Amino acid sequence: MSVTLPEPCAPAGSPLNVVLDGHSLTLDDVRAATAGTGGHTFTLSQEARSRMAASVRAKEDLIASGAALYGVTTGFGDSSDRQVPAAKAEALQRNLLRFLRVGVGPHAPADIVRATMLIRANCAARGNSAIREDPVRLLLDLLHTDLLPLIPERGSVGASGDLAPLSYLAAALTGEGVLVHEERELPAAEALRLHDLHPVCLQAKEGLALVNGTSFMAAYAVLAHAEARELARTAELCTALTTELRRGPAEQFAPFPHDHKPHPGQATSAARIHHLLTGSGLTAAPTSADTTGGGYAELDRHVQDPYSIRCAPHVIGVLHDTLEWTGRWLTIEINSSNDNPLFDATTTRVHNSGNFYGGHVAHAAQAITSAVASVADLLDRQLQLLIDDRYSHGLPANLAPAGGPDDAGLHHGFKGAQLTASALTAEALHLTMPAGSFSRSTESHNQDKVSMGTIAARHARTAVRLAVQVAGIHLLALSQAADLRGPHLLAPATRAAHTTLRRHFAFLDQDRPLDADMSRIAHLIHTGALHT
Repeated sequence: MSVTLPEPCAPAGSPLNVVLDGHSLTLDDVRAATAGTGGHTFTLSQEARSRMAASVRAKEDLIASGAALYGVTTGFGDSSDRQVPAAKAEALQRNLLRFLRVGVGPHAPADIVRATMLIRANCAARGNSAIREDPVRLLLDLLHTDLLPLIPERGSVGASGDLAPLSYLAAALTGEGVLVHEERELPAAEALRLHDLHPVCLQAKEGLALVNGTSFMAAYAVLAHAEARELARTAELCTALTTELRRGPAEQFAPFPHDHKPHPGQATSAARIHHLLTGSGLTAAPTSADTTGGGYAELDRHVQDPYSIRCAPHVIGVLHDTLEWTGRWLTIEINSSNDNPLFDATTTRVHNSGNFYGGHVAHAAQAITSAVASVADLLDRQLQLLIDDRYSHGLPANLAPAGGPDDAGLHHGFKGAQLTASALTAEALHLTMPAGSFSRSTESHNQDKVSMGTIAARHARTAVRLAVQVAGIHLLALSQAADLRGPHLLAPATRAAHTTLRRHFAFLDQDRPLDADMSRIAHLIHTGALHT
């Protein structure tokens, strides 16, 4: 499933000098590289170059021995029992890239393609894939120049890695396919020539080394992971503002209860919300009422909030903790040799294995999807409490402006925006059906157990972006509520966020289309500007 939502702007940062060694690439490196060239440089470490050369020599020795090497001197998949002469190894690689270019659907966003290119180069740098420097250096030159292969999103079952998507990347190195630069599409050969780059002729195993891996699905999962981290912080800001503007108690986020259910993510989330509320003029315990007459009296404030507020650390905390272990899994994945076969240069042995299988990416992505969809649901429920005057404790229905005598009752405020938030939430929740549970037997039962990791990772990115849209709508409504309550009553931290929001978005003094505001606030969330 692909959902068309506004592209988030990656946060600007200092130019990177990324030296790839196959072992130390970080998720933050990948995210930063997705923002475009920005002066970034990408090189192979000397150790990586030495390892790569050694694995190429091991491959060449085995070819010279007449050994049947999968995908090198044999066909692919169920055709692996057909040995071909070593002299035809290059033609075999060329045909591999051609028969695999069967992708469909919308093209992957530029940031995904950049991330894919960086991750694929790093996997090659580990030095077990029998691929020369030349193709990998060209791949990094394309990344530096921001010449991006046009890659359809769909067509991978995530078992032999991302065969179809990565074939478009590999083909571009040979001068086939399409490259995009500054939104201009050109035949790859022409684009390379215009940028004084030269296509490579892939030698034995090198096409397979490029397409047989998890880099495309990992790119989606890594960027989903990064954006989910920002979502968690935004959800904490939303929770703090919702607590204040409904005049709820800050005590529910105090350390004591969370110290006694010590999930790290829950404790982190509660502490952040509690900090955001420090100094608020809106949060206070209710004043005790006089019940000496034997009856009851209405308190001036509610003792405890509904679950979507009181349990927010428990919901957002699940996301924090999910991101911790999925981050470890994804870091391993982007620093792995995930093609087949692999060559051990120290023993001159070839190893046929299944490192291309995307199971860890699939399960990590599914966990991220579930956690972010739950946060979207939390924020949608908070929004409903805010705009329903039966639960907002004094705020007008739908946060609509009162209007003058001539238009009183004509304005509907955030009624429509909440409908959109609910629709986006439902779509995010729908994506929690785990794609990895729908394995198919493919390729004449050679790929008879597949991961569906690419679909799962695409769903994770979509779910995060949907959740960010929900958070954005909620923040717009919270800004409106703050103006209605009096922003001077907010805590210093939440007041600073409100000030930032008001620099970008005007108070809703009468009904107007909010779609442009809803689009722009997703970009603002992504930059992290609300937390500075």
